[in-house]
Amino acid sequence: MDINNIALKNHRDIKGKIEVISRVKINTREDLSWAYTPGVAAPCLEIEKNEDLSFELTRRSNLVAVITDGSAVLGLGDIGASAAMPVMEGKCALFKEFADVDAFPICIDSRDTEEIIRTVELISKSFGGINLEDISAPRCFEIERRLKEKLSIPVFHDDQHGTAIVVGAAMFNAARLAEKNLKDMTVVINGAGAAGIAVGKLLLNMGIGNLIMVDINGIICEGDDLPPVHAEIATITNHGHVRGKLADALKGADAFVGVSKPNLVTKEMVQSMNEKSIVFAMANPTPEIMPDIAKDAGAFIIGTGRSDFPNQINNVLAFPGVFKGALSVRAKDITEKMKLAAAKALADSVGDKLNVNFILPDAFDRSVPEYVAKAVADAS
Repeated sequence: MDINNIALKNHRDIKGKIEVISRVKINTREDLSWAYTPGVAAPCLEIEKNEDLSFELTRRSNLVAVITDGSAVLGLGDIGASAAMPVMEGKCALFKEFADVDAFPICIDSRDTEEIIRTVELISKSFGGINLEDISAPRCFEIERRLKEKLSIPVFHDDQHGTAIVVGAAMFNAARLAEKNLKDMTVVINGAGAAGIAVGKLLLNMGIGNLIMVDINGIICEGDDLPPVHAEIATITNHGHVRGKLADALKGADAFVGVSKPNLVTKEMVQSMNEKSIVFAMANPTPEIMPDIAKDAGAFIIGTGRSDFPNQINNVLAFPGVFKGALSVRAKDITEKMKLAAAKALADSVGDKLNVNFILPDAFDRSVPEYVAKAVADAS
């Protein structure tokens, strides 16, 4: 039985991966009186006087909403709100399992940006944080930006920033092993959507010297006729104003980050890169180049998004700890400083196990979310 059949059987058998569990036992009249009426009126009236007390007198301080519109799900594309529910349930299960953060899936049946923003705004008083998930670009940029302006709780689009944090951690350690100075490196990112642009911005904040973004039309260069989001990133990338296709961008590059489509990188492209090249081919399930081909071409360090190859670049290493840290200090936002701190902490958590086939910690290392959470809280 392959994994798809196993997954389908298990989902049918368990009928959902999460449930609501009461944190109190209600066995007596006294229990009922304080947990519900009439005693519950007391905390209600305190919160009415001071809304901040909702974080002390309810579970809000540890509750995250995992929100999607189902428009860009796990490489499946626009499959709709109902079909996105298994993924959102899975995300909530990961929050609880890896960081003991309670999370609730909310699938919004709309593609209207204003409607989604307003919906999230209206329900935000129930939560300590908002995790946006699988919302298509470019709407995801606008939705996140506007919600960050409107809400006083952290808003985090994991497809963008969770990916960026884990790639950043992997790049820290890969550069360390390759003995490359970040400021001297040229990194090529193929895929200039939500994840690619977020990865690019974090790499620049890390100190990467030159970044070249490539999309389906080729290298993104300032001065070209570009959509607004690409025009913005063009002002801080591609210092040499290189033009052409992906193959042109990779000539002499130190690292490649793929958040695009399968089989776009050839052996010859990797051979054209700088010595001790770093290849993060993260398209799923089939990467931009298979690890064996990249290795044969001379790549020094190779990472993918898959669990069956070394160096899996997996968001589960980031988002549980990031939210745990932000919630622990009642952060109102997850800032660039906090993301950078998370990436550094994640890289450092590898410790003396660091080698070319182990640049990131194991996803099941339960110390990692705590390590990341502390770094995020301190940065906040």
